[in-house]
Amino acid sequence: MLRNALRNSISIVLVPLALLASVSAPRAEAQQPAANPHSTQPQVKVNVLNVCTPSADEQKEIASALARAPKQPLFSADFEVSRGRSTLSDMASFLKPGESVAESDQSSVASYVRIRHEFSVQALFSSVQYSFSDDGHTMVETLVLHVRDPKDLMSLSLEDSASAVSSVEAMLTSNTPVSRVRLERFGKSSVALARCSAPENGPAPDQSAYEPLFRSASEVLANYRSLLGVPKIVPAELAKIAPAAKAQTAPASKSKPPAEEKK
Repeated sequence: MLRNALRNSISIVLVPLALLASVSAPRAEAQQPAANPHSTQPQVKVNVLNVCTPSADEQKEIASALARAPKQPLFSADFEVSRGRSTLSDMASFLKPGESVAESDQSSVASYVRIRHEFSVQALFSSVQYSFSDDGHTMVETLVLHVRDPKDLMSLSLEDSASAVSSVEAMLTSNTPVSRVRLERFGKSSVALARCSAPENGPAPDQSAYEPLFRSASEVLANYRSLLGVPKIVPAELAKIAPAAKAQTAPASKSKPPAEEKK
């Protein structure tokens, strides 16, 4: 009888323990995500642009935007021509140099000229802005056409570059070909096409299919280079920057203190 009583008491104790284990297990699983600190962090969305080999649809968008750039626009009376110098001394923290990139302690100083014109009558684009910069190593041209009423497309940007070994006049009169085309879209990721060199330990990508787009973009930039009077305005404005920069960096002349009066 004593053995039967012990068996009954043991069975009575074990059954509640099993029930507690079965009930508490789901609660632990439900509370585990809340204890994870990473679950409360905001999500970051990163869009990677395929600038070397854009898709067929993206090529059509680029071709359509280039075709709609006005070839003989009517400019309004409003325009802007500005010049200046820009200093870049610190590299952004998120731009980590690679193994082949050499950092320089010296700050980079670039001289720039901007030209902006408004379109008086145009269905798609409202204004055009041209900019030229020279940091002593590379000269860069950028042409941006802004859309009047952005619904899908916001702006069309064209860019080319050349080594600063040649003169500014030589670059502006030789019709440097465009090396990058970019479409800024409203509410969507950008579309871009760029000249891509061979990666390390690999062949260069085949971009022969995109030559018509590069050629069309170069024609648009060459046309506006002439319409905006870039070959004359840019060298003249850059010539005004050099004397002003030298005057700012020239050391102040030492003046002798006045002689004391003899008593």
